[in-house]
Amino acid sequence: MRTLIAAMILTTLAATSSVSADDKAGKVFEMRTYYAPPGKMTELHARFRDHTCELFKKHGMELVGFWEPVDEKSGKGEKMVYILAYPSREAATASWKAFMADPAWKKAHSESEKNGKLVSKVESVFLNSLDYSPIK
Repeated sequence: MRTLIAAMILTTLAATSSVSADDKAGKVFEMRTYYAPPGKMTELHARFRDHTCELFKKHGMELVGFWEPVDEKSGKGEKMVYILAYPSREAATASWKAFMADPAWKKAHSESEKNGKLVSKVESVFLNSLDYSPIK
């Protein structure tokens, strides 16, 4: 089901993207799902908005999109899903290593969690585009 949802999201993104499929050849996508403890999602969004997104870009991660469930039964207010793109799986590994070591990330992470953890669980799935996918 996750793979189907990921494929639907990527297909939708491709339909609205100004980047041609040729420009995306060979990319690998990472779909990440974050689960926040009760009452922490607003703070998690603030950390992404104010720090994380710029640091991702700094370390070569392409921001594809960010989503939250519409319905409470699906995790509204408790779950955030986002997709990043990289030139290769090796580039993803290098980007995450550099991101985690960045003093700006360490500071933002530490300061944002003074009142408790913002993430209770992370799921990560790496995805390759299929030959018939409009986004590559």
